[in-house]
Amino acid sequence: MSVVSAPVLANAQVQVFDAVRALAFVGDLSMGQPIDQSARSAWLAVQLAAALGLDASLQANAAYVALLRWSGCTANASEVAEVIGDDVGGRQAMLAVGLPAHLSGRLIPAAQIHCEVSGDVARTLGLPPQIERALRRIFEKLDGSGQPNALAGAEVPVEVLLAQVASDLEIQSRVHDLEHALAGLAARAGRHYPAAWLPVLRRHAADWLHTLESEPACIDAPAQLPLPTAPLELIADVIDLKLPWLTGYSRRVAEAARAAALRLDLSEAQAQRIYRAALIHGMGRAAVPNEIWNRPGPRSEAALERLRLVPYWTARAARRIGSLSEEADIASQADERLDGSGFFRGASGDAIGIEGRVLAAAAQWLLWQTNRPGQPGLDVAEASLRLRDEAQRGRFDARVVAALTGAPAPSPAPVDPAGPLSAREIEVLRRISHGESNKEAARALGISPSTVRAHLENIFRKLDCTTRAAATLKALTMGLL
Repeated sequence: MSVVSAPVLANAQVQVFDAVRALAFVGDLSMGQPIDQSARSAWLAVQLAAALGLDASLQANAAYVALLRWSGCTANASEVAEVIGDDVGGRQAMLAVGLPAHLSGRLIPAAQIHCEVSGDVARTLGLPPQIERALRRIFEKLDGSGQPNALAGAEVPVEVLLAQVASDLEIQSRVHDLEHALAGLAARAGRHYPAAWLPVLRRHAADWLHTLESEPACIDAPAQLPLPTAPLELIADVIDLKLPWLTGYSRRVAEAARAAALRLDLSEAQAQRIYRAALIHGMGRAAVPNEIWNRPGPRSEAALERLRLVPYWTARAARRIGSLSEEADIASQADERLDGSGFFRGASGDAIGIEGRVLAAAAQWLLWQTNRPGQPGLDVAEASLRLRDEAQRGRFDARVVAALTGAPAPSPAPVDPAGPLSAREIEVLRRISHGESNKEAARALGISPSTVRAHLENIFRKLDCTTRAAATLKALTMGLL
């Protein structure tokens, strides 16, 4: 087994459209929806825009807005859970039957987080400014009753209105029926979207929905924009935002797994596949409510069953992206164990390839080192000892474990003095990004809560954001955390 240090490889790049689809799948899972909800809505938004005589550019923008409509859902999952409990099931019910009026105002901070992160995702992907602007206003309504800023009229982009109508039509017709969906749209005509759209919807909705059912492949090729590639790391960062204590986790797993692969003398192509698979291995996490993830102590059988389905949802979602089909299979093996005690397949022995073995060991090793609610993380030595013990019990590949644990622990990247944030500001943001309150961060850093607030104000100003989730995402994409 080689012990040379792993060379630095280029960031994992995917086509922007594939990145958008991956984010759409994560958003759908976060909202308790089928993993094609956003894609179906995007197709409907294009049909409506075309029937209204809107130009091709606006049709394409509307499709991307509909695909990314839920891309901020992981970022505000904690805030949503505080208001409605089950962030996944509650959102599913909200889309099907509506949100109780007494809860609406309490979700404004969550809407602010969602819109800011969605807009930053669009900017990071290099999407046109019209798409970014629309995503920053995705919950606004024509009559000013939306969130978070109660914008109205021309302040609400037409792409937002198209995405809202398309999503409402798709969900209500699927959960109830077309008649119910059209009745709901009629009740909102003139308030949430132009009344002139209603006759068009009544004329075409049945045919559009029939096409979706009879030709499901129609949703796989919405209007694409001539864009360059995007970093797959962005997908990992958005996935990890769901649980603050997992901030940066997928990146750490990817780096550790790639380094171990190269120490095992696997090819660079294999190492890169493992790296990419590690970045997306948490996609299915979005389908499980935060209350289950955050609950300390033993979990109920029902909760465990939902957790066992995480790699299943990862496989379902990632496999839909052609350029990630190989990585999807590897990613779905993250919770498998050599003795057959893992999930979701319960695979064992030779049924788990070397790439899956590397990912599974790296993911568990780094998870044991992660602080989680009610359970402090182990240090590197303790986690390594535990992993080696598990290998002796036949659950992990001993050779893979040796490649992981025999390497020195990675050191944090040095702070660039010319970077946008000072060393102290990065320390504060690192604490805050992992879910600590101002008081907790102040206690850990030996400073006052007011000093933490002052640092946060500077961080927000320097990173051009207003929420902690957005600051975390920007810092991760800039390599500051």
